[in-house]
Amino acid sequence: MTEIALALTDQASTARRARNQRLQDAVFRNATLAFALLVLLILGGVTVSLIDGALPALRTFGFGFVTAEVWNPVSENFGALAPIYGTLVTSIIAMAVGIPVSFGIALFITEMCPAWLKRPLGVAIELLAGIPSIIYGIWGLFVFAPFMQSTIQPFLIATLGQIPGIGNLFMGPPYGIGVLTAGLILGIMVLPFITSITRDVFETVPPMVRESAYGLGATTWEVVWNVVLPYTRTGVVGGVMLGLGRALGETMAVTFVIGNAHRISSSIMAPGTTISASIANEFTEAVGDVYTSSLVALGLILFVITFAVLSIAKLMLLRLQRKAGV
Repeated sequence: MTEIALALTDQASTARRARNQRLQDAVFRNATLAFALLVLLILGGVTVSLIDGALPALRTFGFGFVTAEVWNPVSENFGALAPIYGTLVTSIIAMAVGIPVSFGIALFITEMCPAWLKRPLGVAIELLAGIPSIIYGIWGLFVFAPFMQSTIQPFLIATLGQIPGIGNLFMGPPYGIGVLTAGLILGIMVLPFITSITRDVFETVPPMVRESAYGLGATTWEVVWNVVLPYTRTGVVGGVMLGLGRALGETMAVTFVIGNAHRISSSIMAPGTTISASIANEFTEAVGDVYTSSLVALGLILFVITFAVLSIAKLMLLRLQRKAGV
């Protein structure tokens, strides 16, 4: 009888634990589902708010809002082409600078760096990522822009500016501030993000794979090109797109050094503006529904551009994963 009672007690205890476990699993599942739905709800709320705020400007100017360069608060005539142009060009310059330098740093740390130097370099890269953007802007305005004006821009004007075709990109007086300066500042800002992610994914390559390639007589470059990059290309693309997203949406650093001029110039050394810089500069001074709505419409355009970039990145990653599976 005692054994039967013990057995029944064990069964009851096991059943109770099973019920508690199922209850905990259900609570956890519903909690995570609620968090996921909350993210979608917030995203939907932001989207609806932007569309609602941008409707007066879109009704007034129509599609011409995207294609017009003029920006005149006095006559309430607004166009988004100049900020869109500045956003895209500064981001392209940032990627042209940030991607090669980030790859070089990540490859050096993972493939060729002495063991005693790896940790200090890694910490230095992470510290760069933690510097506030306004500090980059102040440094860019008071240190980097004067250096550009006195040294880099005169050199570019005297050399590349004399080449037919691309010379128009480097024409004009050396202001120091401008689209090129903003793009270079952005390149410095996205560098730690791309470098950190690239370094981390490079370190996921199994040591045996590297050693096998070296054992077959491959050089360091051949190991990197034929082994490391194919193995980590999905993570590398993700890191690059993260850096591009940071470049597209950066505000304060760009506002300090771009010149904040609502015009499009063939020279990348001329002053310009970006979407985020225009909103930061003018939102507190906007008077009237059309002016405010035009700034909100700029935010909606930036949201669409960022969403498109992230979607393209996701499609690229899926394509790379399918190729890797094949």
